[in-house]
Amino acid sequence: MVSMESSSKNDEQQNLPIFSKKNPNTAMTKKGVYVAISYMACAVLLVIFNKAALSSYSFPCANVITFFQMLSSTLILYVLRRWKVISFTVQDSHTVVARTTDLVPFKKVLHCTPVALSYLLYMLVSMESIRGINVPMYTTLRRTTVFFTMMAEYFLARKKYSSYVVTCVGIIILGAFVAGARDLSFDYYSYTVVLVSNITTAVYLACISSLGESSGLNSFGLMWCNGIICTPILLLWIAYSGDLEATMNFSYLYTTGFQAVIVLSCALAFLLNYSVFLNTTINSALTQTVCGNLKDLFTVGFGWLVFRGLPFDLLNIAGQCLSFLGSCLYAYCKLKGI
Repeated sequence: MVSMESSSKNDEQQNLPIFSKKNPNTAMTKKGVYVAISYMACAVLLVIFNKAALSSYSFPCANVITFFQMLSSTLILYVLRRWKVISFTVQDSHTVVARTTDLVPFKKVLHCTPVALSYLLYMLVSMESIRGINVPMYTTLRRTTVFFTMMAEYFLARKKYSSYVVTCVGIIILGAFVAGARDLSFDYYSYTVVLVSNITTAVYLACISSLGESSGLNSFGLMWCNGIICTPILLLWIAYSGDLEATMNFSYLYTTGFQAVIVLSCALAFLLNYSVFLNTTINSALTQTVCGNLKDLFTVGFGWLVFRGLPFDLLNIAGQCLSFLGSCLYAYCKLKGI
């Protein structure tokens, strides 16, 4: 894996978190475009593999998958840091070679506790939200995250966006309601969990942006703090709840197919978490959310082809297209700095 190295002042400015005094309507850089595309690819594949584990294999313990994802990410970060492939601080990120193998001081870990706890809540709710709902409708409801992100940024940082951006977000939300209009009358629990997941996602993204700059840590450092805080908490929870015992008794636990799904899910979770941090700091939390809407187009297609969970009807297609149009318009506004 390539370390986060940069030798130019321009690159340093590009990595300012969105809660700095940076203009929220700044045009997206080429690096920002690459980061956004990487995030979308990881996100699509992760949803598919998580859905396969929870639905196709009927694995009953979503929290166990979350635990393995956190544990594997933390171990990968530790090994890469010890090998001096990556650094955990912004200062070391801009040197050619990381001079030490030091980890994050305890004081900074405590500083990042709000980010870690919001991450844990986000992971737990998001994993559970995909279980009882088909992939196309899951992605449709997840689009409302845009609204919650804008509200979180406004109340936490008094951040405002242009009328063009607000209009684009409105189109996205309208498309989500149109797409789900025929399907929103059943399974209230699953749909409520998805909406709660949207709220936790917005809070998580806002916390990344709010505390990322003041902590002095880069994306890898923030991920490391998330892992060492959340992994022990989640281990205690799944042991207390009986999920570990249920996992050991799971009929498909030792099958090659299920193990491959879990391994790929853990690898993609690491790449996705990093791309979320990077996309949020290089671009913005709202850009990160709208990238989630763009990747939904591909997720819906895979969901129809692989899981066949939703009938193919004109109203749903119209809503998906309308929401996709709103995402494209927002991307245009960002590219032009409107």
